[in-house]
Amino acid sequence: MQIKAARDRRDNNDAMSHHTPHLERFAASVLPIGLPDVTAAEIRSLATVVSLRRGSIAAIVEGESSLVFLVKGATKLVAHTALAREQIVGFHFTDDLVLVPLASAHHYSLQALVDSELLIFDYGAFRAIAASEPQLLGPLLDACVEALARLRDKAVNLGRKTAPERVAAFLESMQSRLGAASEGFSRLDLPMSRRDIADSLGLTIETVSRQFTRLREDGVITTRGRCGVEIVDPAALAARSGRKLRVA
Repeated sequence: MQIKAARDRRDNNDAMSHHTPHLERFAASVLPIGLPDVTAAEIRSLATVVSLRRGSIAAIVEGESSLVFLVKGATKLVAHTALAREQIVGFHFTDDLVLVPLASAHHYSLQALVDSELLIFDYGAFRAIAASEPQLLGPLLDACVEALARLRDKAVNLGRKTAPERVAAFLESMQSRLGAASEGFSRLDLPMSRRDIADSLGLTIETVSRQFTRLREDGVITTRGRCGVEIVDPAALAARSGRKLRVA
């Protein structure tokens, strides 16, 4: 019995040591400076570390909302409706904080676009700790406001914009979230497929492909393989996105 207990303690310590970089990244990205050590430790104790292979679905506890921190990779939040229909609600990338809501009118799942590492928290337990530590409410509120802003933009895109505007607006949003400046261009490695983009934008794959081709032929973007995109003319892309920054 003593040998087994010692082995269990060693395995637990090894697991915690292996996951320490994940927890440290979460703390640096989400937890506010000055948070009491005991509170930070309590929050870390709620975390479940999950490794997802591309195409797999995160195991979210049924009947509970979950808060997910994306340590590394890319995922899509999918709403499932009747008749096996699906709608991509949003894409999420490294260091994003994602709320996977409790199933209500629809069931939701978080699916990996590439191999990904996640920290999953019981949202109710996390929120209970935040209620006693006002410093924690800031990161949660910031994540909610950012997600709400993206959803509002998406609602406008789906409801009022043309196919060219939707694709241009999508690439603009990816530029701000994934773009890496290089030699005056903004380079993107899109982790989602054309099918995912089409589903997210309420378009067909053929329409999305045609819009990419048109943008490429007009010198607004260039493409590299299946995933690579270079935004050559950001001003032209913005002009095609249908944005209006001020009300006349």
